[in-house]
Amino acid sequence: MSLKKPEEIFNFAETSDACIKCGKCIPVCTIHQVNPDETTSPRGFIDLLGAYQKGHLPLDKNAKDIFESCFLCTNCVDVCPNSLATDMVIEEVRADIADKYGIAWFKRGFFFLLRHRKIMDLVMKLGFMFKTCALAEDNKGRGLRARFSLPMMKKGRLIPSLMKTSFLNKYPEHIPASKPAEKKQRVAIFIGCLANYNYEGIGDSLVDILEKLNIEVFIPKKQLCCGAPAYFTGDVDSVEYMTKKNIEYFESFMDEYDAMLIPEATCSAMVKHDWQVFFKNHKMPEWEKRAQKVTEKIHMATAWLHDNTNLKELLESKGKKFDQLVTYHDPCHARKVQGIYQEPRNLLSPNYPMVEMSDPNRCCGFGGVTMQTEKFHFAEAAGKPKAAMIKETKAHYVSAECSACRVQLSEAMNNTNVETIFKNPLELIAEALKDDNNSRQ
Repeated sequence: MSLKKPEEIFNFAETSDACIKCGKCIPVCTIHQVNPDETTSPRGFIDLLGAYQKGHLPLDKNAKDIFESCFLCTNCVDVCPNSLATDMVIEEVRADIADKYGIAWFKRGFFFLLRHRKIMDLVMKLGFMFKTCALAEDNKGRGLRARFSLPMMKKGRLIPSLMKTSFLNKYPEHIPASKPAEKKQRVAIFIGCLANYNYEGIGDSLVDILEKLNIEVFIPKKQLCCGAPAYFTGDVDSVEYMTKKNIEYFESFMDEYDAMLIPEATCSAMVKHDWQVFFKNHKMPEWEKRAQKVTEKIHMATAWLHDNTNLKELLESKGKKFDQLVTYHDPCHARKVQGIYQEPRNLLSPNYPMVEMSDPNRCCGFGGVTMQTEKFHFAEAAGKPKAAMIKETKAHYVSAECSACRVQLSEAMNNTNVETIFKNPLELIAEALKDDNNSRQ
């Protein structure tokens, strides 16, 4: 199906006219903090988008460069007195950019793999087998270093480690409750691509926690990527394909389960919020309703565990206590988009001493595929102050329920000689519950 162009269905000028030019968005804007130019600020983005729709601004290479410079951190939406969805209009104009200029071949290849799980499995398995040809283990154990420059990374860049077997292929589809005779809850897991292929401890830890809570687990094997990388890049065809496939699949089993848990803030925000926004903006009301129905049972993992289980009480009564300081970074897609920030802290605090950084809400600077490739100099600049904040806390661990933040902060900390280790909160929680005599290998 060919979607209508965004300018035909989304009124950029309406958003521009509603801006009162108060400037509250500018001090909190991630791109403006590292590139202080009015054009690359929320107020500037909105003005230019209005001019673009009215025909006063051509979508030339300069405009393309400006509209691709937004980190989509939603800080501006958070402080805007009119709650203008600057991030949403940027996401929509990027579809125009993709339509006019195309999408770089390496991005197209990446999105193709995200659409085809079996091919992605094969590519990642080959990557694991031959990783030493192009990658070297980082001496701090945070990932792999590129031996030479590639289209999606420069030489020396830190990337996540590769797993021998993906999470979806490692576990059976159904994992029964540890005590089936007792009354039990039933949940499904949407794992996210980075947790599926790169960060093995996330999925393992979530399964371990659910086992401790006597919760039956279903791992839907046909799940595809949530579509976030393509959505933030403007590849609307890939977004439509993956969202519809996932919705149809989820509808086939969702009624049987209490919830579907997502241990990733970006994936959770995409599924719970952006799917409906996408279908609404592209005039597909039937799919918007189906997305809304499906996502009623979808939750970020720590939020659901906090609100619907006795996990906190279990951690307080039986969890091991640790001396290592933990500081928590709030992913943009958790705190700002979903309002989730206290729940993971509440689950960590019984077993780990917590220390807050000076601005836990500041964006780490991941910013999506384009920001991590063609505009990585902006991502590097945004990551340095966040790494400095982490260093100031003297924490042993920095935690966030977002693997995109993990990629970005691991690189930033390595580049600024910060020794702090990144862990998903689920990994730290599982460690506190672990029986050392029966730990998962």
